[in-house]
Amino acid sequence: MRGASKGFVSEAHRGPNKAHLLVQISPSPQPHAAAAVCRERIMEGREDDKKGGAAAPGSSAPGTRFKNLVSREYYSHKKKVHSVAWNCIGTKLASGSIDHTARVWSIDPHGHSKVKDIELKGHSDSVDQLCWDPKHPDTVATAAADKSIRLWDARSGKCQVVELSGENINITYKHDGTHIAVGNKVYNNRTWEDELTIVDVRKLKPVHKQKFPYEINEIAWNKTGDLFFITTGLGFVEVVNYPSLDVVCKLNAHTAGCYCIAMDPLDRYFAVGSADSLVSLWNVKELLCIKTFTKLE
Repeated sequence: MRGASKGFVSEAHRGPNKAHLLVQISPSPQPHAAAAVCRERIMEGREDDKKGGAAAPGSSAPGTRFKNLVSREYYSHKKKVHSVAWNCIGTKLASGSIDHTARVWSIDPHGHSKVKDIELKGHSDSVDQLCWDPKHPDTVATAAADKSIRLWDARSGKCQVVELSGENINITYKHDGTHIAVGNKVYNNRTWEDELTIVDVRKLKPVHKQKFPYEINEIAWNKTGDLFFITTGLGFVEVVNYPSLDVVCKLNAHTAGCYCIAMDPLDRYFAVGSADSLVSLWNVKELLCIKTFTKLE
């Protein structure tokens, strides 16, 4: 089981004592604009470099509409950052690190006020992934190698703890905010097994556990919550019904391990990233691959 960094924030540099995040913020006040524009700016900027800055006749130069973007560096964690995510309204950014902590940044898209951040301390091992409650902009969940997940109030820094059976690596919310799925590694009979655990957030208790004889990686629900997707180290994506977890099909997605998955907020597509250096784009309803991206540099 592997973890994969998410979001449009990355660890840019590391000084002698602290690592810091490089964040690109959109001046647009619209929710999610910062994340969306950040990605587009990077892509367009690189395309512009390849074309030597030339623009097609009658069109604006690539990246022109992003000329007001600024880059900001926020110092935070003492060690490498493994995961980042925006809350459901795009106003707060959370980061998780191998320094055993998570942080929540209150981001002003206009940059007029001082950035406020709160440190979330409590885990005793690496925070490998985190995700926000899709219905509550101040609740964030963290998965750590200390065999626990924590649900944090991003305003107070207080948390509720759910103890699980293995080292937690991947975590995702169901879109209605009622359940969390966790991918973890369990040591059993001198071997490591990958395990999927479903946690009822309202009861703070696991309601289902399932072990796998092969590596599983990032996981996700579709928007309606009736399908659940599991990326695997064997190159396929396992699609199961929810809540029964009966297998619908196994999508032969890649020639190497599938590490990460991201769902379209409008529930039309999902993307899968793999160790074969490809990204595949799939139709959610048809479960068919509609495009493969080969040039990601």
